[in-house]
Amino acid sequence: MLIEIWSDFVCPFCYIGKRRLEAALEGFQHKEAVTIEYRSYQLDPTAKHIPGKNFYETFSELKGMPIKQVKTMNHQVAEQARAVGLDFRFDTMQYTNTFDAHRLFHYAKRQGKGNAITERFLHAYFTESALLSDKETLVKLSVEVGLDEEKVRELLQSEKYTQKVSEDIAVAQQIGVQGVPFFVFNEKYAVSGAQSSDVFSQVLEKVWEEEESNPAAKKGKAKTSYCTDEGCVEHE
Repeated sequence: MLIEIWSDFVCPFCYIGKRRLEAALEGFQHKEAVTIEYRSYQLDPTAKHIPGKNFYETFSELKGMPIKQVKTMNHQVAEQARAVGLDFRFDTMQYTNTFDAHRLFHYAKRQGKGNAITERFLHAYFTESALLSDKETLVKLSVEVGLDEEKVRELLQSEKYTQKVSEDIAVAQQIGVQGVPFFVFNEKYAVSGAQSSDVFSQVLEKVWEEEESNPAAKKGKAKTSYCTDEGCVEHE
């Protein structure tokens, strides 16, 4: 079973959704037969880090919301994160652009470390307040997951994997992704947002049953069914 996940490293619900899917997989009898493949997406392609301006100030300006409301909203997100074992530190988080991080992700993916660097980048951003647009930070994190330092530095000085990032984003647009996280099971069932682990469990079982009853249904079907707490429905 293939699960494709469109995600961004600065997307809080992408990290929360990741943990909820992982929890569902722990209870899935056939988890060893599941392959997870991450894909690139940028919540804000124009984002940039502004030194001296904290996360709340930046987010307040972007969304046109009072800082007090921004803090309240992010506190609620942090509570959801805590419920799945994550520690989100919005007070020190550094809003930034993730394009270079996504380029590095595609290099890591070719080295068999795509999932590892995804987890490392997410943790670095949300818990360690790392600046994911800083090249030295990206080098350090990449080396930690086993990537070659010299090749990482070379990549960051080039335009390598720019097309790969753009291709993932283009596919997302083609299949109607309007936000992340966005999970696609066997190119057929889609789960949009950080749904509950129960939803993920239901989809895992449903897809597995279809595979067993009809092996031809494993791949190649249109992404037409959306799944929520109320079940899976056909999308027009």
